[in-house]
Amino acid sequence: MSDDSLRRLQKPLAALTEWLETTNVRGAVIGGIAASLRGQPRLTRDIDAVVADADADTLLATSVRFGFTPRIPDAIEFAHQTRVLLLRFTDGKIDVDVLLGGSRFEIELIERASRVDLEGVALRVAQPEDLIIMKAIARRPRDISDIESLLAANERLDVDRIRRWTRELASMLDRPEIHEDLERLLRGRVR
Repeated sequence: MSDDSLRRLQKPLAALTEWLETTNVRGAVIGGIAASLRGQPRLTRDIDAVVADADADTLLATSVRFGFTPRIPDAIEFAHQTRVLLLRFTDGKIDVDVLLGGSRFEIELIERASRVDLEGVALRVAQPEDLIIMKAIARRPRDISDIESLLAANERLDVDRIRRWTRELASMLDRPEIHEDLERLLRGRVR
């Protein structure tokens, strides 16, 4: 991440970490920040995290004391429908998306996350394999670019894990092209 991006996100990342640790909510940073820390640095303007064993109502009630407010008027209803709590860190107006994880994959992602020091903030960050899986499912151009970056930056990936979860999630979504696209990227890595 650029120095400006890093400075802008450092305070909300510290607040996010303190919030989750203080309230004993298991979670991990995902998205562009995680991709930058595990792959190649890139510009990102928001924060994405996944949490386990937490409901939107409780999260929202505890978030305010750490500087987070709802980003939309019906944030709780939206979270119940989509499993994403849309917040904003009020100091700096940084958007924060909190995925309310509960699937076996999301729980494993959180359990496998490890600490990464970012300018004195000890973040729990998803492993490269899990980021690749999430980004393969999302399939946006930025996600494909992040996958390529993660593949290039991490020589010792558990490719079997990536394939197994991507195949399973693509099958659940009835979208075989997700797995096919990932296989093309993995073959490109071998060359």
